[in-house]
Amino acid sequence: MSTAVTDKQARTVAFGAFVGTALEWYDFFLYGTAASLVFNRLFFVTGDPVVATVAAFASFAAGFVARPVGALIFGHLGDRIGRRTCLLITVTLIGIVTGIIGLLPDYFTIGVAAPILLTLMRILQGIAVGGEWGGAVTLAVEHAPIEHRGRYAAMPQIGSPIGTLLSSGAFVLVSLLPPESFDAWGWRLPFLAAFPLLLVALYLRLKIEESPLFEQLLREDERASAPVRDVVLRAFPQLLVGAGSTLLGVGGFYLITTFVISYGTGTLHIDRSVLLVGTLVAAVVEIGVLIAGGRLAERHGAGRITLLGGLASAVIAFPAFWLIDTTVPLLVILGITVAVALLSVPYAVSGVLLTDLFPAELRHSGVALSANIASLISGFVPLLATAFLAASGGRSWTAAVLLIVIALITAASGALAPRIGLSRDVEVLEQKR
Repeated sequence: MSTAVTDKQARTVAFGAFVGTALEWYDFFLYGTAASLVFNRLFFVTGDPVVATVAAFASFAAGFVARPVGALIFGHLGDRIGRRTCLLITVTLIGIVTGIIGLLPDYFTIGVAAPILLTLMRILQGIAVGGEWGGAVTLAVEHAPIEHRGRYAAMPQIGSPIGTLLSSGAFVLVSLLPPESFDAWGWRLPFLAAFPLLLVALYLRLKIEESPLFEQLLREDERASAPVRDVVLRAFPQLLVGAGSTLLGVGGFYLITTFVISYGTGTLHIDRSVLLVGTLVAAVVEIGVLIAGGRLAERHGAGRITLLGGLASAVIAFPAFWLIDTTVPLLVILGITVAVALLSVPYAVSGVLLTDLFPAELRHSGVALSANIASLISGFVPLLATAFLAASGGRSWTAAVLLIVIALITAASGALAPRIGLSRDVEVLEQKR
């Protein structure tokens, strides 16, 4: 049986991975926006707005704590029963859970049970997303022709800004409602939209075929019996470098979006619509950055692009927050957009970089664990930034320093990645064709 894959087949797989990933990020990002605008008032009700916001961000972080659990579960299953099956499970789980959030009664209806149920749903979201991205990237790369791996690996990444556009756009629309209508039922509509979107994603995912590399592993009986254990024992340095390389694209993103929305509305008193529009503009620009980044990875290598993107993000950290601090709408939008564009450079190539770190029999587990170790840390970034902000008397320099630290970790990881990669199976397979 031939393992050759045509460009047409690779595009079909990449598009299916992209659509499912876009839905996953739409669902996951909805919670971050709602934590800044809704959950702190309707679910985590306290006498102190700062405490309520911190509690809402803590529940937001719970989803990131759960993501490594999803990586362990679905990484193992992906390396044992297949990438495609796991992607069908994860997209179904997060679609259902997100729709349920839109049906939950708030604190004023059922009391303390409301934030408990909400946090439980967030944890289930995290488990689903923990298994989604690694599988989507692995499947896209393993179907891609060797010379076009960068562009196909970037397709699932584009799901992130699309998810941002959909989630922020949905909240922009419902924010036009009168405040009492928004609080009563308007905020629920974006969550309930997850149900019909799930049907579309499932329809497309069912058309995707299993990875040819995984099918070869099945035929030759070369699957790892305990892939998660083997990743830790055989590829621990790769695991750490992989996590560091993705930290900026995830943690930096939440710093510039979720934290900035809270900081802008609560401290700077910027109209929330300005901040939401800022995330929309940044997401549109990010799509172009991701497409370009995939092409650049094919020419210059993913490690080098990650290094440059990390350094550029460190340089722009203070200027970006200075622009936001002006509270001038156009400058605020510019600050958010520039910061997101630069931190998206390493994110654009993380699919290729991570899949190159791990051999096929450990790839789903290795990629998922690396990405979700970074996500575990990233989930606490808005919480840390909020705490630092309070300690500094409401000044943004602490957030800028936090962004610089994150960016330099990613830059260093990008420099190390080409030196420690274990994966050569794609090149070997290509030579066999």
